[in-house]
Amino acid sequence: MMKEDEAKDNSNLHGRKSIPPYMKAISGSVGGIMEASCLQPIDVIKTRLQLDRSGNYKGILHCGATISQTEGVRALWKGLTPFATHLTLKYALRMGSNAVLQSAFKDPETGKLSGYGRLLSGFGAGVLEAIVIVTPFEVVKIRLQQQKGLSPELLKYKGPVHCAGMIIREEGFRGLWAGVAPTVMRNGTNQSAMFTAKNAFDVLLWKKHEGDGKVLQPWQSMISGFLAGTAGPICTGPFDVVKTRLMAQSREGGELKYKGMTHAIRTIYAEEGLLALWKGLLPRLMRIPPGQAIMWAVADQLIGLYERRYIQTAL
Repeated sequence: MMKEDEAKDNSNLHGRKSIPPYMKAISGSVGGIMEASCLQPIDVIKTRLQLDRSGNYKGILHCGATISQTEGVRALWKGLTPFATHLTLKYALRMGSNAVLQSAFKDPETGKLSGYGRLLSGFGAGVLEAIVIVTPFEVVKIRLQQQKGLSPELLKYKGPVHCAGMIIREEGFRGLWAGVAPTVMRNGTNQSAMFTAKNAFDVLLWKKHEGDGKVLQPWQSMISGFLAGTAGPICTGPFDVVKTRLMAQSREGGELKYKGMTHAIRTIYAEEGLLALWKGLLPRLMRIPPGQAIMWAVADQLIGLYERRYIQTAL
């Protein structure tokens, strides 16, 4: 009798963990919209710093002030439309695919997910989002962000749709996937670390296990998300710089400066030194951890609401 009761308890425990992937996808996309609206200026500054080869910008504050003075404050939100759309779709795919992969890696007997399975699920979700969504959207975003000037008629790209069309006409569809290799490496590594770290901080700091019915306060989610978002930028800095350089260059005017990921790393190192491979790291650290804090604060509330309404009441 005792064993039957234990089996029922274990069955209930396993049932509480079955949050459907579509709910994860919805929560991530809503969090992405909020994140994009708050943090776009930091992303613009990061891109300009990474593309600055001649030292025009003296740092984050100087870069932001220069953009505002010479191009207007609205220039700090350049590329917001593709960025917000990109984040919404990216987080939907990331959270949904990660949930599907985690289900596949769970032990069929115990319903538990190993640390190795969590890492692989995160890496797979990062690779998928990099190929399907991140690369083409970031190519358009970076081409828009690198344009300087106040007169729209003098700018090559008039907007996201016009920019994408110009790239396809001049460089073919492959032009929208410039820099896909370092993007895959960056996103795969980032998401592998982020999902693992977020779960670890939730358990360590708040004793929160997925599906247990406990809903974190928004500030608790923000702390876990912020901490989980710090490791990736440091580890993947070179991939991000190379990705930006590859995406920013076009075939206009002759040969491409960078032939691919490895060639770009060697060239940047030879011409600008080792530290150049971590250009824009500080604005990335100002951008990614706060972004993860905002996204998880929203996502955890939506997931928690679903848990309380549709999972806990069914037990």
